[in-house]
Amino acid sequence: MSTGLLGTKVGMTQVFDEKGEVIPVTIIKVGPCYITGIKSIENCGYNAIQIGYIETSLDSKSITKPLKGHFLKLNISGYKYLKEYKKENIEDFKIGQKLTAEEFNVGENIKIRAKTIGKGNVGNIKRNNFNSGAKSHGSKSYRLQGSIGAGTSPGRVLPGKRMPGRLGMQQKTISGLKIVGIDLQHNLLVIKGSIPGKAGNLVNIMKLETIK
Repeated sequence: MSTGLLGTKVGMTQVFDEKGEVIPVTIIKVGPCYITGIKSIENCGYNAIQIGYIETSLDSKSITKPLKGHFLKLNISGYKYLKEYKKENIEDFKIGQKLTAEEFNVGENIKIRAKTIGKGNVGNIKRNNFNSGAKSHGSKSYRLQGSIGAGTSPGRVLPGKRMPGRLGMQQKTISGLKIVGIDLQHNLLVIKGSIPGKAGNLVNIMKLETIK
């Protein structure tokens, strides 16, 4: 069973299939990732591997003291991002092992988890699909929310009330994405369709049978 990997969204483009039809695709740079930890049932109660992505100095601000001790104990480099995947066949992996786009094959279906694009603070019309107010002359409530509850009883805003606020920057998973191309030289995956987030975002790439 192949493990999941971390990568970076490069951007979107289009390719043509054998019939000459246009396919919108997303380019993802996969790893290279390195195994930074192996957990077993005897030690931790479950089997899993930990991978690191984007090598960085052990003195970097993104490396906490506990993580620095973890890397020093294993005598490996520091990594900016760490991710753990539950695996059954942990004996097939070893500390420092390199994982690349070779873990995937053209035609496979995968799922990708990433943060959506942040849109900042927005109103209810954009955030919750509210209708706008009157557009007539003198109207002062064209894009305002209006009443948010009774003033006397219960005299408070009820929980769950849809309100303006921040939109985006949430983890989202999309399943059933098909790999239509792989560039092993540059560790690139060509995925049919779009994925969450903007170019440069960290993405978590998993095969559909991979245990999270």
